[in-house]
Amino acid sequence: QVQLVESGGGLVQSGGSLRLSCAASGSVSGLFTMGWFRQAPGIPRELVAIMTLGGTTTYSDSVKGRFTISRDNAKNTVYLVMSSLTPEDTAVYYCSVRSSATARPTWGQGTQVTVSS
Repeated sequence: QVQLVESGGGLVQSGGSLRLSCAASGSVSGLFTMGWFRQAPGIPRELVAIMTLGGTTTYSDSVKGRFTISRDNAKNTVYLVMSSLTPEDTAVYYCSVRSSATARPTWGQGTQVTVSS
């Protein structure tokens, strides 16, 4: 099994930046995908960004050009640098990893990001 520990959330003013981190432990050999989702109140959880083991990235349209995902495979850690934040980015951000293309995702506990106007 995989355990995930997220960090880096908090309160930031509109236009500011934050960096989220998610460290995986346990059965972490060659995690197929590592990424981030978010959920705001009353809205279904949505993809923010994911990165495959090979380095392919996928971003939601709402964050393209503002957020950057990266991963350190040696540390089994995925990062999300969020810039030009707006109040619409306010949500709980969840780390998610898959051990293979067909595996069910493992979720972190979530970290709150609040952007004030």
